Amino acid sequence: MARYTGPKARISRKFGEPILGGGKALQRKAYPPGMHGKGRKRKQSEYAVQLNEKQKAKYIYGVLERQFAKIYKEAVRIEGIKGENLLILLESRLDNTVYRLGISPTRRGARQLVSHCHITVNGNLVNIPSYTLKSGDVVGVREKSKSLETITNSLSAKSTKRLPWLDWNTSEMSGKLISRPEREFIPENINEQLIVELYSK
Repeated sequence: MARYTGPKARISRKFGEPILGGGKALQRKAYPPGMHGKGRKRKQSEYAVQLNEKQKAKYIYGVLERQFAKIYKEAVRIEGIKGENLLILLESRLDNTVYRLGISPTRRGARQLVSHCHITVNGNLVNIPSYTLKSGDVVGVREKSKSLETITNSLSAKSTKRLPWLDWNTSEMSGKLISRPEREFIPENINEQLIVELYSK
């Protein structure tokens, strides 16, 4: 699956929740897109349910198929619960952390900021959105980019709700990954066990 660039509302309707936005469209048309979307609902097979959950996670985090499979292999290799490890690795990506810190209002925007060299890690420019952060890493905005309108607007609209694994320094425009995120605090509605069952077949 190539990275999706089509209508966000279409994907939100497909999964029945605003994973890429499009909340209003979801309220108006609370059924899947397409000519058969409003028709009789058929019971999905076990495989279809598991596949849908994996696809949903890929859309949420903006990860391609090969990338996702690679992250899953790493999650299996790490000690602990496979499904939780998978989400922790996805949350620890640089683009996702930039989004979580409020530097960008969307993960797509965060990926673009990283790719265009606006973001630093421990003071060094990093332009790889999939870069995996470790505990203690400091993610900041490059000095020349601190006045960028898209960043200042995003930070001014930033929610005051703080995630326990991240610490934000307003004056420095930087955030620190205090520890690896715990599953109970990750807000995404993903049933990671279904993804593990899919890959275990």
